[in-house]
Amino acid sequence: MKDAYSLILSAIDNGQFRPGDRLVESELAERFGVSRTPVREALQRLETQSMLKRDGRSLIVATLDHNQLAELYTVRAELEALAARLAARHATPEEIRVLAGMVEDDANVIDDPQALARANRRFHHQIHLASHNRYLVQQLDLVHRSMALMARTSLAAEGRGVKALAEHRAMVEAIASGDAQSAEEALRRHISNAFETRLKEEARLQAERPASGIDNEV
Repeated sequence: MKDAYSLILSAIDNGQFRPGDRLVESELAERFGVSRTPVREALQRLETQSMLKRDGRSLIVATLDHNQLAELYTVRAELEALAARLAARHATPEEIRVLAGMVEDDANVIDDPQALARANRRFHHQIHLASHNRYLVQQLDLVHRSMALMARTSLAAEGRGVKALAEHRAMVEAIASGDAQSAEEALRRHISNAFETRLKEEARLQAERPASGIDNEV
């Protein structure tokens, strides 16, 4: 059975707890069928890791501001690009076939952003594993954990799912051919396009929010 930390972290990762949600110790203990002490320790650990933040006396799932988002994508692009480069050098034929199969399978959920987001995480993790570098995989796990703090997936944007799938296919082709440079470039383009899509979505949502009194006076 998973411990309280893993249970709460998984719930954040799969969207059961969203950014801004308040986490109550007693409710979590009842939900997961564990005592309050390990839940309290898990919450403290998640706060230390910046997955949770204080809101008065309560803890809520953290959100990422614009600067944090930009910093996260910068680190992600560098680490993922390295993973793609190493995968092109070290991926086994079996791993390449698994990656190719994932791309084809993901076409079946192209119209379901949440299912596609889960498939996207599995695909990227498979590339991480194909790098055959355990330290890189550990660091990328931390990066992708922080990605769960985004309120919505960029794959929900209109047309992004189809484009992302084509980008995944290009990445697999480069890895399969053993072309490390092309694999890295394909991965960087993919992350850049995802970041650009997210920024556009954030700008669109911001524009749709009711303007404040001060804005109305400008």
